[in-house]
Amino acid sequence: MTLYSRIVGTGSALPERLVTNADLVVELAARGIESSDDWIFGRTGIRQRHLAARDETSSMLGERAARAALAAAGLAASDVDLIIVATSTPDYVFPSTACLIQKGLGAAGGAAFDVQAVCSGFVYGLATADAMIRTGMARRALVIGAEVFSRILDWSDRGTCVLFGDGAGAVVLAADERPGILASKLHADGRHEEILRTAGNVQGGAITGHPFLTMDGQAVFKLAVSVLDSVARETLEQAGLRIGDLDWLIPHQANVRIMSATGRKLGIAPERVIVTVDQHANTSAASIPLALDTAVRDGRIKPGQLILMEGVGGGFTWGAVLARM
Repeated sequence: MTLYSRIVGTGSALPERLVTNADLVVELAARGIESSDDWIFGRTGIRQRHLAARDETSSMLGERAARAALAAAGLAASDVDLIIVATSTPDYVFPSTACLIQKGLGAAGGAAFDVQAVCSGFVYGLATADAMIRTGMARRALVIGAEVFSRILDWSDRGTCVLFGDGAGAVVLAADERPGILASKLHADGRHEEILRTAGNVQGGAITGHPFLTMDGQAVFKLAVSVLDSVARETLEQAGLRIGDLDWLIPHQANVRIMSATGRKLGIAPERVIVTVDQHANTSAASIPLALDTAVRDGRIKPGQLILMEGVGGGFTWGAVLARM
C-alpha cells in the first residue's frame, strides 16, 4: 500500500492584544516617529496586528493552535507521533519549542524538533512531515508555525516595525491511502542572507551583533515575486497539474503588494488568493497556517479543493506545497 499524508485538521491562536494602525501610530508618535494609517495600509495592506504580552511565548501560542487543530481533526495529543515547529523566535536557545509544546500537550515519546527557515518555515516543516509519513517514520504529525516577532523588532524603524505581528497556526497531517500532499519544492540561496536577517547572538551572557530585524525592502520584493512565481510553477509541474487547476493560492502573508504581483505573474484571479495580512500583518512562519485555518473555518476552503501554499523568507529561503484538502 502506498502511503500519503493528508491535512485532517487546522487551528490557530492569536495574542489577546489587538493593535490597529491607528493604535500603532499613537504609540510610534510617543517615540517621536511619524506614521499614519494611510501610509501603513497603502504600502502593506495591513490594518491591524496582534502583539504578544511580555509573558506570552511562541510555545504558548503554538500549543493553543495545536490543540485547536487536534480538536478539528477529532484526535487526542497522544495520537500524534511527530511535532515539527517552524519558528524564528523560539522560547529558548534550547530545548526546542517543539519539545516545550510536546510537554504542554502531554504527548511525550514521538519525535519533536524545530525548523528554521524564517517565513518559509511552515512549508519546510510541512514538506518534512509529509516525507516522514510517506516513509513510515510517523503516522500523525503536528506541523506548527509560531512566532513572537514583536520581540525582535526595532520600534524606532517605521519601515519594519509596522509590518509584523505575533501568532501561531497548526495543521494535523495523517497517513492515508488517498493522496493529500501532492508535491513540494524547497529552495534556498544563502548569497542573499544580508537582505533580510536578525544578525545577533548571545555570547558570554551578552548580545553580540545586531539584535533586531533588518530588511532591504526593495531587494526582498524583487526576489520574492520572482521565486514565488517559479516555485509555484515547479510544484504544479511536479504533480502534473496547471495553474488553472488550483482552487486557492495561499502565499506567505508578507505584504499585499508582493501577493498581488505574484498573483498577476501567475495569472491567478485576486479572488482565488487567500489574504489575511490585513488582519494579522506578517507573522512569519505562522502566516500560512493562520491564513489556511481562517479560510477553512469561514468556509472558503472546502474538502476536495486544490490549494497551493508558498512561502519566502530570510536565508534566502522559499518553497511551496501543493495539497488536496
